Amino acid sequence: MIVSSQNPVKTSQIALAMVWLTFVIYAFFLAPPDQPEITFNLIKNLSVGNWEGINPLIISLFNIMGIWPLIYCCVIFADGQGQKIPAWLFAIASFAVGAFAILPYLVWRKPNPEFSGVPNLFIRIWDSKFTAIVLMVGAIVLVFYGITQGDWRDFIYQWQNSRFIHVMSLDFCLLSVLFPALLGDDIARRGNQAPTWLWLVTLIPLFGPLLYLCVRSPLCDRA
Repeated sequence: MIVSSQNPVKTSQIALAMVWLTFVIYAFFLAPPDQPEITFNLIKNLSVGNWEGINPLIISLFNIMGIWPLIYCCVIFADGQGQKIPAWLFAIASFAVGAFAILPYLVWRKPNPEFSGVPNLFIRIWDSKFTAIVLMVGAIVLVFYGITQGDWRDFIYQWQNSRFIHVMSLDFCLLSVLFPALLGDDIARRGNQAPTWLWLVTLIPLFGPLLYLCVRSPLCDRA
């Protein structure tokens, strides 16, 4: 199938849909085999803070996967103001399934370079630098804890033999790569142009998007 280069939006939507489909197929059919009982107990213990005996790298990654949806919320809720699809639904789902929910939103959303009206309290909270700084501090603590206390040999073994750890790791990478897809419109909604270095910085996994959230300008009101 040939897609005209004169329709970049449609081309990007097809590409994102293919990425989503590939990720789904890989996660469910090609990733290491799942061990439901072990996975359920691991997720339960990670969720309730019963971390004794769990590799700190896995603890760190699991909690970072809770920070990623918050990072996307800081962009998606403002972007969703001009969308026909309910952005909040995808944002909430991303806390459970990560990129499996973010990718469909990116496929179905339309370009939205303006913010209409005045940001309400909910939008201002997600748009604030305070929120971004809190997320940055949390990410630094988690990464430092995982790197300094974790067992890399065990993590590699888990990555090779546990579907949950394997897919969660790939989910982290995919969320890192996808963030710039929302960057252009988010910058435009603020009435300015970001320097080239900032675009490049956002390609740094986790900390790049967090730095962008910390330094970006406020939304422009268009009442």
